[in-house]
Amino acid sequence: QVQLVESGGGLVQAGESLRLSCAASGRTGSMNAMAWFRQAPGKEREFVAAISWSFGYTFYADSVKGRFTISRDNAKNTGYLQMNSLKPDDTAVYYCAANPLQIYYSGKYNYWGQGTQVTVSS
Repeated sequence: QVQLVESGGGLVQAGESLRLSCAASGRTGSMNAMAWFRQAPGKEREFVAAISWSFGYTFYADSVKGRFTISRDNAKNTGYLQMNSLKPDDTAVYYCAANPLQIYYSGKYNYWGQGTQVTVSS
């Protein structure tokens, strides 16, 4: 089992930045990828970004490409999502996930964190 704990969410104004963290514990040696998803009120959960744990290959949703950066620190078993130029449309609960069961953007992952709220005011 892998446990994931997100942190770093908060309330910011449009144009500002936030960095989310996802700390992994447990059987971290089994991790092969980490991703971030988000869910806004009344909307379905959507893929944001993913990173392969060993080689650091990254993937992004078109809506965040150029503004968000996903990274990981293997030594700390922690993943990050740097979010710049935030927009009100980025307001959502952000979840990290590990070990995809299908293609990385499918939303089908073995492990999920509890989520952290990001609110962007206009």
